[in-house]
Amino acid sequence: MDLDELDKQLLRAHAEKDVPALIRLYHQAAILAEERQHHEASCFYLTHAFVFALEYGAPEADELNLKLFERGRAHRLTF
Repeated sequence: MDLDELDKQLLRAHAEKDVPALIRLYHQAAILAEERQHHEASCFYLTHAFVFALEYGAPEADELNLKLFERGRAHRLTF
C-alpha cells in the first residue's frame, strides 16, 4: 500500500471512529516508515497505534509497547 492510500484510510478510520482499523493502519504506517529509514516517523506512528490499542484494550498493545521499548521510546509494560 502506498502512503497516499494509507493516509486516506487513516482519515476514514478517524472519521468513522474505527479503532481496530486505526491500530492496524498506524502500525502499517510505522512499518512503512521504518522500511524507508524514517525512524522518527515510525515511532510517531507506533505511538499512535499503541495509544489506540491501550484505549481499546486490544491485544496488540503488548507488541506495540515492545517495539517502542526497543526503540527507547517507552517503558516496558506488563499486560
